Amino acid sequence: MVQAVILFMAGLVLICLGGDRLVDAAVAIAKKLGIPQIVVGATIVSLGTTLPEILVSTTAAFSGSAAIAAGNAFGSIICNTALIAGLTQTIRPAKKVEAASIRWRSIFFFSVLIGMNVCGYITGAYDHLSGIVLLLLFAVYAYLNIKRSGQEGEGAEEEKAEDVSVPKQLIILAVCAALLYVGANLLVDNGIFIAEKIGIPERVIAVTFIALGTSLPELVTSIVSLIKGFGNVGLGNIIGANILNMLLVIGIPAAVAGIPLETSTVTVDMPLALLVMAVLFVPILIRKKSSRIQGILLLGIYVTYCITSFM
Repeated sequence: MVQAVILFMAGLVLICLGGDRLVDAAVAIAKKLGIPQIVVGATIVSLGTTLPEILVSTTAAFSGSAAIAAGNAFGSIICNTALIAGLTQTIRPAKKVEAASIRWRSIFFFSVLIGMNVCGYITGAYDHLSGIVLLLLFAVYAYLNIKRSGQEGEGAEEEKAEDVSVPKQLIILAVCAALLYVGANLLVDNGIFIAEKIGIPERVIAVTFIALGTSLPELVTSIVSLIKGFGNVGLGNIIGANILNMLLVIGIPAAVAGIPLETSTVTVDMPLALLVMAVLFVPILIRKKSSRIQGILLLGIYVTYCITSFM
C-alpha cells in the first residue's frame, strides 16, 4: 500500500514535469516558425497528450479487450471538454481566439462524430473497415494541418524565439510525451490499486480513475498553458486531442480487432460528446472568444454525467 502511494505520487510528479516542459517547447516552436499557438496545440501538443489513450486502447485490442477503446475515447472527449476546458474557461476565458483555426477543425470533428454515431447506431460496432476509414481520415486531417498551416500562420506572433533549435525542441516534446505516458500509467494503475484496497466499487474506478487518468496530460497541459499565459495552446490541445481520440484511439483497435459498442455508448456518451463540444466551440466561433458561463455550464454537465454514471 505504501509503495502504491509512492508510485502514485511519482506519477503525479512526472505528469507535472512533462506537462510544464511540453508547453514551453511547443510555444518555442510556435514562435520560432511563426505558427499560431492554437495550431501547435491542435497538432504537436495534442498528439503527445493523446498518447496514453492511443496506447491503452491499442494494447487492449491486442489483448482481446477492444471494447475498452470506445469507452476510453468518448469518455476522454467528454472529460477533455466538459472538465478540462470547463475548468480552464471558468478560471480564465479565452479573450481572443484564432477563429479560422478553430472553424475547420470544429466542422471536421462534428462531421466525423455524427458519422460515427450513425454508424454505431446502425451496426452496433466498428468493424475493420470502419477502423481503416478512421485511419484514412487521420491522414486527411494531418494533410489539412500541413496544407493550412501557412494560412493559419498569418496573424501569428511577429516575435520569433531567438536561438531556438527546432529539432532540440521536438526531442524535448517527445521526451515530455513519454513522461506524460509513464506518469499517467503510474497514476492509473496505483490509483486503481489504492481504490480497491479502500473498497471503492469497480465501476466507479473505471469511470473516474481510468477515464480521468488517461486525460491527465491534457489537464496538466491546459492548466500549465493557462498559468503561463498561453491559453490558446490549451484550447487547441482540447480540439486536437478530441479529434485524435476518434480517429486513432478508436481507429487503430477497430482496424486491428473491431470494436463492439455498448448501447449506453451510442445513446449517451456519443451524443454527450457532441453536446459539450457544441457548448464550448459554437459560441467561440460566433464571438471569437469564450465566456465564464460556458465553463461553469460544462463543469455542471460533467458533474451530472459522473453522478449519473455512478448511480
